[in-house]
Amino acid sequence: MNPLKALWNELTSTQVPPPLWLIVLSGCIALGIVAYPPAWHISRGLITIAHEGGHALAAVLTRRKLRGIRLHSDTSGVTLTKGNPTGLGMIATAAAGYVAPSLIGMGAAWLVAAGYITLLLWAVLAFLVCMLLMIRNLFGAVTLLVVGGAVFALSYFAPPAIQAVSAYLAVWFLLLGGVRPILELQTKRRRGRAPDSDADQLARLTRIPGAIWVLLFLLVSAGALAAGGYLLVREVLTLNAL
Repeated sequence: MNPLKALWNELTSTQVPPPLWLIVLSGCIALGIVAYPPAWHISRGLITIAHEGGHALAAVLTRRKLRGIRLHSDTSGVTLTKGNPTGLGMIATAAAGYVAPSLIGMGAAWLVAAGYITLLLWAVLAFLVCMLLMIRNLFGAVTLLVVGGAVFALSYFAPPAIQAVSAYLAVWFLLLGGVRPILELQTKRRRGRAPDSDADQLARLTRIPGAIWVLLFLLVSAGALAAGGYLLVREVLTLNAL
């Protein structure tokens, strides 16, 4: 068989979803990680990767020049772009960060629900490799290499059942973890600790108050959580009803 065709067949092969109780349990574990401060402090960097990746992707799609990405040990990050300091491209780039984890989670939920676990894992690897090419600091490079290595090990060595459970846990984490930074953002803004946040940059670009942008971020993330959660349990509920 043609190697490319064999690879494509491997990527597009599907897996049977785990039992409903295991899907719910993975969601509860993800919620615990997001809600428990010490666990959140450790895992929040994964949300930052998706956040900065969202900025970078929006910049590329709007034809802004992507100059680099930095990930910091305090779980913050920055994406540097070059181009018109105003206009739709800059607005889209600034708006993409806080909603990116939730939207990525919703897309991943669709793949997982359809059984495309292997395709999802390889898509994540491709995403991390693209980000690694644009990383401009050592901590960010090490972080992406560690995360990418873990995803590769999971895709190459773990049995299908472990891959499936891990994928559901990761998707729940993206969906739930995408909401918390938005709530944290508004708390910091109320205390005057985030004058240059994405929401405040958007307020200066559009003259729409920063609080409205935070509300829009929250609505998008909550909608993605609802849609993604439904996708994760729908297939199992349908199979159980047959």
